[in-house]
Amino acid sequence: MEFRETPQAPALRFQVLGPVQAWLDGKPLSLGSPQQQAVLTTLLLHSGRPVTTQDLVDSLWGERPPAQAVAALRTYVSRLRSVIEPQREVRRPAELLVSVADGYALRIPGEALDLSVFEKLSAEAAAARTSGDKHKAHRLLAEALDLFSGRPLTGIPGPYADAQRLRLAERQVAVAEELCAAALDIGLHAEIVVELNNLTAEHPLRERLRELLMLALYRCGRQAEALGVYTDTRKLLIEELGVEPGVGLSSMHNRILAADPTLAVPAAQASVTREDSPAAPPAPAQLPADVSDFSGRSELVGDLSTVLMNATGQAVVVTSLAGIGGVGKTTLAVHVAHRVRAEFPDGQLYVDLRGAGASPADPVVVLGDFLHALGVTETPDSLEQRAALYRSLLASRRMLILLDNARDADQIRPLIPGVSGCAVLATSRSRLAGIPGAQLFDVEELTPAEALTLFSAIVGEQRVAAEPEAAMKVVTACGFLPLAVRIAAARLASRPRWSVSDLASRLADQRRRLDELQLGNLAVETTIGLGYGQLSVDEARAFRLLALIDSPDIPLVAAAALLGVDEYTAEDLAEALVEANMLECFTPGRYRYHDLLRLYAQRKNERIGDTEEQERAVARLLDLLIPTVRNAARTIEPDDAEPELLTTPSSPGMGLPTSGSAQDWLRTEGALLLSAMATAANGPISSQHAAIDLLILLYGLGPDPTHGPQVRPILETLSQEAEQRGDSAALARLHFALGALKSVASDFQNAEHSLRRSLDHQAPDEPTVLLLATANTLGVILSVGNRPAEALPFLEQAQAINRQVGTAFGEARIVSNLARVQHRLGMTETAISSAEDGVAAARASKNGPLLAQTLYQLGVVLSGGEAVPYLQEAHRLYQSQRNPLWEGYTLARLASALLAAEQYPEAAEAAGQSLAIGQDMDSVYCQGLANAALGEALLALAQPARGLACLQEAHAIFTRLGVPEASPVADLISRQHTEPFSSSPAP
Repeated sequence: MEFRETPQAPALRFQVLGPVQAWLDGKPLSLGSPQQQAVLTTLLLHSGRPVTTQDLVDSLWGERPPAQAVAALRTYVSRLRSVIEPQREVRRPAELLVSVADGYALRIPGEALDLSVFEKLSAEAAAARTSGDKHKAHRLLAEALDLFSGRPLTGIPGPYADAQRLRLAERQVAVAEELCAAALDIGLHAEIVVELNNLTAEHPLRERLRELLMLALYRCGRQAEALGVYTDTRKLLIEELGVEPGVGLSSMHNRILAADPTLAVPAAQASVTREDSPAAPPAPAQLPADVSDFSGRSELVGDLSTVLMNATGQAVVVTSLAGIGGVGKTTLAVHVAHRVRAEFPDGQLYVDLRGAGASPADPVVVLGDFLHALGVTETPDSLEQRAALYRSLLASRRMLILLDNARDADQIRPLIPGVSGCAVLATSRSRLAGIPGAQLFDVEELTPAEALTLFSAIVGEQRVAAEPEAAMKVVTACGFLPLAVRIAAARLASRPRWSVSDLASRLADQRRRLDELQLGNLAVETTIGLGYGQLSVDEARAFRLLALIDSPDIPLVAAAALLGVDEYTAEDLAEALVEANMLECFTPGRYRYHDLLRLYAQRKNERIGDTEEQERAVARLLDLLIPTVRNAARTIEPDDAEPELLTTPSSPGMGLPTSGSAQDWLRTEGALLLSAMATAANGPISSQHAAIDLLILLYGLGPDPTHGPQVRPILETLSQEAEQRGDSAALARLHFALGALKSVASDFQNAEHSLRRSLDHQAPDEPTVLLLATANTLGVILSVGNRPAEALPFLEQAQAINRQVGTAFGEARIVSNLARVQHRLGMTETAISSAEDGVAAARASKNGPLLAQTLYQLGVVLSGGEAVPYLQEAHRLYQSQRNPLWEGYTLARLASALLAAEQYPEAAEAAGQSLAIGQDMDSVYCQGLANAALGEALLALAQPARGLACLQEAHAIFTRLGVPEASPVADLISRQHTEPFSSSPAP
């Protein structure tokens, strides 16, 4: 913090209680590199005493100084002399940074260093308190702490700076402790509760702070909370240190239990006035202390400061901060208030309105306290009379009023001054939209970088720098919520034997995360619970039920289904939760939870235990999603055979009239569909069957390989349950889905195994769409593996079943698959004819996905450049259908056809695009095809090194997959003589 300019202030001033800075005649000085600043810091902290060269070297580099350490030190000293004495002549001896024997000393007046001023004020405060002038002691301690502008010696390297940083931080806490004690001496117990809560969160093992907090709460009439502080502290001390509370804390506990009358506010503070006191009371300065480790939000701080400092015009400026509990509204408001308080010379009023609690502050009582602070000794009784007197007293003053933790607009309306010049800064969990002209600011979570900065400030930069990935996992698990980050960091700071990874591991378990995020009397769960407690019965129910589906966001139609109400009612409930900052609306009609709020809602579901209502909610959602996915399939692939379902939905589902709208819906709601399946998989049998139906309908449109990590656990859970009850119908569908998933993931061997297991649970003489799909998919996989003779019977079986239960369009799909088998069997003309028949049937069907597939198969069985136009058309169709996996396959095949047509640059381009898609989709087979074509194209373009590398990668992939493409690639490599080729399988 910069010193204020005064007539007695020295021209040269230094700051170490924050970032190290210096000013000359009010202008900031450039102090050079961190190492040069470290030299200056060491000299400043020695208060004019000489420091030897060796001591300076040790302070900068410790036991490992560089070879030219002394030379570098002299350079730093020379530069510093130029900075702090810019007018000194070249050969004139330095007057401030002087050479003394084998070292240096910095000789400046004591008042030129903020640390010296801090210690002087602290000593004067101690003397004033000893002499009985407690108001003066309180004022001096507040002035001393105001000199801190952040973490002492921020960014200064070296072991000496590290040690001094800890010492100065300890001094800051010790003086803050004394300030709280002094505040209690003069009856400011209500004003310091928030500050003491913050301090105990940062320093959970300091018993003196806990003792003061107990006393402050007790004097506020919050005896239960005061006793709770003792209980929490005792538990923490036993768990962490294995010791009982000390004498002071235990004594305070016993005195509160005994209602010791000496704990009351000293009567002298209420009635005695010192003879030398001025007639008028001092300007109120009720702001809680600013935190030393405030991080981030620079843009919001700047905007708020500008609004408050421009408190002019015809109306009072009212600014409101809204956000979820724990997001740092109070910390931000206090920080901004300190930043602008010089603009309000008549003082600052502060009150915690306890709006999130069960007993919000009464405006009548608050006005009485404000009037007392303004010098009124006898206050009127009614709210209207007190508000009128309050407005009258502020009419000629310029004051800042900080109304913290407001419940609603009605609570703060009587506390707003009547004329301009004053400014009101309010915080609330809800948006205080009922105040005319109020400027509303939403306080959101910290950015990842800001959260890491806060975490580092509490834990220590070295611990975070040693484990940056673990630190990021910690703040991510905290949802970048400042309260959660602060609690997690404080826990780690109080446990020197823990690593950051240890904490990250504990927070990784979602079921325990809220339990981990508590320390002493601070807990994320408690903070969220205060907001939950303000909800109506219907709002609380909505808050819980919407969290049953662990989706990143929830569309309004899904919310209505979960809640069992129409969309208008669902929107009213969701918007009420948004207003209470228990839910977020990031775009109209879509809602999401903060991660920690979702965990809280899920825990409430577990504790309430109304499983029947929860199961009905999930069933309603599935009853919407299943027919909607079926509608999407009917739109995208009209007149295709539909798989048999295990359930019978009662809802018609959402209408999706066009292929584009259906594809958009499936892509937008992909996460919702997966989350619904995951929740249903852990429900009753009816929900499990619904999850299977949803999965089969989705996979009828083609599984997405990128969803594999989310789908596999769902399949495992459903399969285990189905195995236990011997549910063959379910197992047949689950093994088919797993086989299809493994197929698109290029795991052909295991895909075959799963599909054969699916057949084991199906009756071969009962033609069904599921049996058709299983036989067809198994035939395709066997064909890819160069086992056409084995593939043929399965495709013929599929063809026969299709003629009983399928459609003409299904016939076209199977015929095109048969063409690939015929091609592998050497029946080239028959294969081309079959593929052409498939394309003709697909064109007649107007079924876009079917046409793209048949064109692809025709392009594969044709030889040379004649395949190019068919593959180009298939590629355009897959692009328009937003089917990236098959777009990648088609580009690889197109590249091979372009090679045959000797269009090498075009082939390389197509292969490169295919390779990128294969990597994005995690399709190994697509990557193999793309690398093979790209390698051959690069060889033709006279790039042998790159070409051979691509071919070797393709061969390794094909060998690992056991597909026939490995052989021609091996032959192509062997014809190159760049380096020997080994045909051993790739790992």
